[in-house]
Amino acid sequence: MVSLGPGDVELLTLKALNAFKNCDAICVPTKSEDNSFTKSISFKIVCEALSHLGVEKKIIPVYSPMRFNEQDWINEANIVIKASKDFGSVCFVTLGDAAIYSSIYYLLDIIKEKDSVLHETCEVIAGVTSFSAASARVQKALCLGDEQLVIKPINPRGKVETTEILMRPKIGMDTQSLGEGDFYTFENMYLTNENIYPTKIDKVKKYMTLFLKFAKREA
Repeated sequence: MVSLGPGDVELLTLKALNAFKNCDAICVPTKSEDNSFTKSISFKIVCEALSHLGVEKKIIPVYSPMRFNEQDWINEANIVIKASKDFGSVCFVTLGDAAIYSSIYYLLDIIKEKDSVLHETCEVIAGVTSFSAASARVQKALCLGDEQLVIKPINPRGKVETTEILMRPKIGMDTQSLGEGDFYTFENMYLTNENIYPTKIDKVKKYMTLFLKFAKREA
């Protein structure tokens, strides 16, 4: 599951490029019912990336009408599952970052139900978000000092739940004040002494500690 970033092929991560280099096929979403890529930004980025790498890969169209419809996600997941059986290692791409309003996690839940062995081999590759890139383009920070950053859907379909990103704790801090919920704790992420806990630790021990308190979601 590869995040493509906000539209500039140069904002692809090295990890994403390596995934393209090493995979056997790439599943690319398209909103066109005829499976063409005429209006697909994702296809353009993938083609530019493959050209940069000097490699060719099988491109598999995935019809994604973006109707927020479960059956559409099931159809997309079925294509990815079939592609993995037909070709082996497969990338599925999404614009921006997979964590932000992407269909990737709907697909992963469906893949887990249909093929748990395949699901265990899945990896999500993070990318640059549109708002991070927008901030850089105008050279204005999204948050400084003790400011907060809020991400909100403009046209929500119903009750809005909130995921909290809790940053900049002090070493020795008691975390009781953070409350309860679906917490994960990340210490020294991607470093050799990384620790990830599927809970909230009691006291902060590392400077590079991040807490995610995930939104309430239906099981």
